[in-house]
Amino acid sequence: MADPSSYRPRPGEIPDSPGVYRFRDEHRRVIYVGKAKSLRQRLANYFQDLANLHPRTRTMVTTAASVEWTVVSTEVEALQLEYSWIKEYDPRFNVKYRDDKSYPYLAVTMNEEFPRVQVMRGHKKKGVRYFGPYGHAWAIRDTVDLLLRVFPVRTCSAGVFKNAARTGRPCLLGYIGKCSAPCVERISAEDHQELAEEFCDFMAGRTGTYLRRLERKMGEAAEDMEYERAARLRDDIGALRKAMEKSAVVLADATDADLIAVAEDELEAAVQIFHVRGGRVRGQRGWVTDKVEEITTGALVEHALQQLYGEESGDAVPKEVLVPALPEPVEPVQQWLTDRRGSGVSLRIPQRGDKKALMETVQRNAQQALVLHKTKRASDLTTRSRALEEIADALDLDSAPLRIECYDISHLQGDDVVASMVVFEDGLARKSEYRRFQIKGFRGQDDVRSMHEVITRRFRRYLAEKERTGEWADGEDDGATTATTDGETPGRDAAPGNGTAPDPHATPRDAADDLALADGPALKDDDGRPKRFAYPPQLVVVDGGQPQVAAAQRALDELGIDDIAVCGLAKRLEEVWLPREDDPVVLPRTSEGLYLLQRVRDEAHRFAITYQRTKRAKRFRSSPLDEVPGLGETRKQALIKHFGSVKKLRSATIDQICEVPGIGRKTAETVAVALARATPAAPAVNTATGEIMDDEDGAPETTADAPGEPVSAGTPDERRGQER
Repeated sequence: MADPSSYRPRPGEIPDSPGVYRFRDEHRRVIYVGKAKSLRQRLANYFQDLANLHPRTRTMVTTAASVEWTVVSTEVEALQLEYSWIKEYDPRFNVKYRDDKSYPYLAVTMNEEFPRVQVMRGHKKKGVRYFGPYGHAWAIRDTVDLLLRVFPVRTCSAGVFKNAARTGRPCLLGYIGKCSAPCVERISAEDHQELAEEFCDFMAGRTGTYLRRLERKMGEAAEDMEYERAARLRDDIGALRKAMEKSAVVLADATDADLIAVAEDELEAAVQIFHVRGGRVRGQRGWVTDKVEEITTGALVEHALQQLYGEESGDAVPKEVLVPALPEPVEPVQQWLTDRRGSGVSLRIPQRGDKKALMETVQRNAQQALVLHKTKRASDLTTRSRALEEIADALDLDSAPLRIECYDISHLQGDDVVASMVVFEDGLARKSEYRRFQIKGFRGQDDVRSMHEVITRRFRRYLAEKERTGEWADGEDDGATTATTDGETPGRDAAPGNGTAPDPHATPRDAADDLALADGPALKDDDGRPKRFAYPPQLVVVDGGQPQVAAAQRALDELGIDDIAVCGLAKRLEEVWLPREDDPVVLPRTSEGLYLLQRVRDEAHRFAITYQRTKRAKRFRSSPLDEVPGLGETRKQALIKHFGSVKKLRSATIDQICEVPGIGRKTAETVAVALARATPAAPAVNTATGEIMDDEDGAPETTADAPGEPVSAGTPDERRGQER
């Protein structure tokens, strides 16, 4: 625990100007980001007597080891910079709202030639129109099913669309009139785009004009005695009115507004948002957060506005935002919203009438969400705490392992050997920190050796990052060899006396190999950003028994790391193995600690085998054309489409290859040379019929550098049993 006075800036150093400040811990990680109208006055509040600080603020300042700031011109700039840094650094002590579910949106892909209507979740994409969010995906599908009668916009996937275009036959929706079938050119791209625009206009709330136009057409059809057409229009109007009834009118003046309500206690807060468009509730969502600092309702509202509109612009920001309390000061926030919309935005507290009544409804939803969240979390938090305590007691650890990393090796009969690293923090999966490795030090099947390599690579990166950030004093020897600039430790793998002999079959690798094909962002030079292997665990779990545990411990010993516990969980009897112990630790079958270790181990196994299967599938799909430099996917497909198969392409002359559009003579010569060097794959066997398939039947061809796997004659269950 640090003393705030040890890093308190000297008097007069802090400017009396608007700006954004960052607190960093001893590892140079950013743990808190804040903004202030006056940096001097705001930061002075943190360096007062600890007894006068809020308990959570006190925890933050004693965890921090330094503070720095950036001066800006206005409070609006400070608001924008604070939002950017919170998104970038993900500080642990900042208020971060968590969606209590992944809300679905109704999306129209207006960025495509033939726009598609579909359900979407996750991050918004450029050029796509979004409506919602909705509480349930089925609510979107019910609405779309009604509207497709009037707006028969494409809803099929790209694969179905291409297949229909190839066969010249539309899907079922095209036959029953719920799709205009642009795949078979029943409608032009321009007309289909216009149809999608009308669909978007209706969903955006501009319903009155369109209904009146349909009613006028129905009347004209009846006057002309086109009764069948009039009946269809009548049914269309009924479908549209039924879709509109699903969202009742809540504001009679057809207002576009977002209503935000907050329910809070001393520790947590819940936020509920109602999206009202054209006077109707078009979407609803909710967030919950831990109150990691002393914060007012107005500040919670400000953070909610940042999260809600930080990535939005234009009409996605409504003209009116109704809140239970105004941020202090309110002018910078209102100006920020105006800048994002491009026109004036009213941020206010509703005082009377329909808007105040609707705000009370939103407030009740927020209160119920907070009660439900606390009920669920109380049980979950108690269980996770007990599990971590049981693990600490069973393994004789000094404290509960708040960060656990688990490693697993996966392969198929020695091919495509990969490893996984999964991370659990506070008993919960931290998927953003999962990592994947390719075993590159040797070929073949050796789980013990693979485990040693993975642990070595992971913690070598940790030591290199630890030294790069200056955590070690100059000249201090902490039991680890000095790292080079590319992130490798010189002589680590082949150094005499480290217990590891150099492998004659090992392939050369650089710093990028140690990152393996890791998920997540790359290591960055600026301090404080999330990094791949910057944080050490309190406990390393390996999937396996005594040999795997010994290999992991040996790797840590060779790196001079002695403050990380290691254990292994064997599948056979679910027994826990410790280094240098002849007998396992047996946890009770009903132990919460055992359940947690099993979840960690199973997650590592799932992640590893998923990666291994992905690599194997990619190898199956490999082709000699992949080795041709400068030959992209479009020209590969053109070659295969022209000749029908790689086998026929291999037998073609250079002049015949030149006949393919986009293929010049130099490229044709390169293709011919690559195909001549490649070894044709052995014929594949259909295990169900015993039929030998040549590559015209769809069997993949592989290069000599990436031989295809032999087809197993076993059942699918038997083949899965060969996977590790």
